[in-house]
Amino acid sequence: MNAYMNQYQQNQVLTASKEQILIMLYDGAIRFCRQALAANKDGNVAEKLGRISKVYAIITEFSNSLDHEIGGQISADLDGLYQFMIRELNQARKDTTGQHLENVEKLLVDLRITWGEAVEINKKELTALVQQHQENGPGAAPRTQTLTASG
Repeated sequence: MNAYMNQYQQNQVLTASKEQILIMLYDGAIRFCRQALAANKDGNVAEKLGRISKVYAIITEFSNSLDHEIGGQISADLDGLYQFMIRELNQARKDTTGQHLENVEKLLVDLRITWGEAVEINKKELTALVQQHQENGPGAAPRTQTLTASG
């Protein structure tokens, strides 16, 4: 059964769009963060540190994949958030209150929601463009509304 699940997950990643992979990574980071919180609550330091390492790796990859030339201020703002989360994760390794992990989890959830909404908006806009292209036919100019002055 485990081999089938691994194959399913591998196929899911291999056939996913960049946007879907981003969402999957956020989901994974959130899941690992929550597991670290549970391990912290249970006093399982080894499990907590292992899960923090996984969250750290995902956030580091998010930071490293930012394109500051294209993304401009948005990339800079995201990088600031990612660097804050990395500092919080470093603090969480020593902290037993769970506060630093909770801060990271909240930011990850908020960012995941935002990216999910952005992906949906992009998908709707793309669908509308495809429909418009199909209605107008290949090579036709996009439909525009004509404004007329009435007197």
